Amino acid sequence: MSSDLKETAGYSIEEGNAASKNAYNWAQKTFSTRAGKPGEPAQDLAGGFSNEIRFGAERLGIGSDGIGTKIEVAERTDRYDTLGYDLIAMVADDLVVAGFIPTNLSNIIDVNTLNYEVVDELMRGLHDAAQFSQIAVTGGEIAELGNRIGGYPGAKMNFNWCSTAVGVLHPSLERPLSGANVRAGQAVVALRSPSFRSNGYSLARRALTKAFGEAWHTAPYTGSDAAEMGQTWGDVMLAPSLIFSPGVAAVLDAGLPLHAAAHITGGGIADNFKRVLKNGVGAELTNLFEPLPAMQQLAELAGITPTEAYLYWNMGNGMLLVTDEAQAEAVAETLRNHGYQAQVAGRITQEPGVMLRVGAGELAYEG
Repeated sequence: MSSDLKETAGYSIEEGNAASKNAYNWAQKTFSTRAGKPGEPAQDLAGGFSNEIRFGAERLGIGSDGIGTKIEVAERTDRYDTLGYDLIAMVADDLVVAGFIPTNLSNIIDVNTLNYEVVDELMRGLHDAAQFSQIAVTGGEIAELGNRIGGYPGAKMNFNWCSTAVGVLHPSLERPLSGANVRAGQAVVALRSPSFRSNGYSLARRALTKAFGEAWHTAPYTGSDAAEMGQTWGDVMLAPSLIFSPGVAAVLDAGLPLHAAAHITGGGIADNFKRVLKNGVGAELTNLFEPLPAMQQLAELAGITPTEAYLYWNMGNGMLLVTDEAQAEAVAETLRNHGYQAQVAGRITQEPGVMLRVGAGELAYEG
């Protein structure tokens, strides 16, 4: 990433990946403490956002994440009932791409000063998202940390919200999905994301502030999808994450083959999909869902290229599944039957790297 882009975004994808890899290396050094004991971690799932822990024959998955700076949008708009979908999506979808069906979640809300009504609204949304994804919220804590927690000035409550989820390996799978079985000639199915989800908000907020000033959340949104997304940029950026885990579970329940899956978060399609493109293979994606109009407008406001935009946002594609070519349409149809928009988007190639053929042209990312 160029220094100019790092300054525009407020963070570096490369530096973040390097720090994450280093942190995982330290964590991996603790795996030996549970070797041969209940809770033994898997050793072969490096690169994902969740991991396997073993309790005898039972194979569970565990992963942690938070909502990030999208919280500021809720503080600005004084609406908190959608964030629960973001919180669950970030961990549930990280689990399901490894083949774990999410079952339980524990969460922690760190606040400056407690506001009962805001917490009630947050938890009501979490309840609704848990019902949608068939997850039980079985633990949590609220911690008042005073000026250690900051946020939008004047908000009822400044806070940070993170969670850890666990899930059970789907019974049709002998081992977690890691990309080890991905081969050239297999097909890729994309699931449409109707929102920014909970990624790339530092860049988005900087671009919106530069374009519309400090009160950017009140600026009118005039995109062609305003009827769906909302009338202001605050509405657009607060749109909740769609939780994909029930759809992927339905694919596995139907007995359809699934060789790998990628949750498209920060780092975009290429960075996340590369995590499961093992054995030296690559991907050619020629039929992705179109970027949301808001994403195209925001890229123009941020002054970034399409190649860069596809690294920061999902650009309308929230998850990619790798399946057999002969079963790809059946996978997409199963997802559609469960309320998701899905389509066959491309194929796995013998050559490494990820190539996207989109409306903006051909975008190539090295392997």
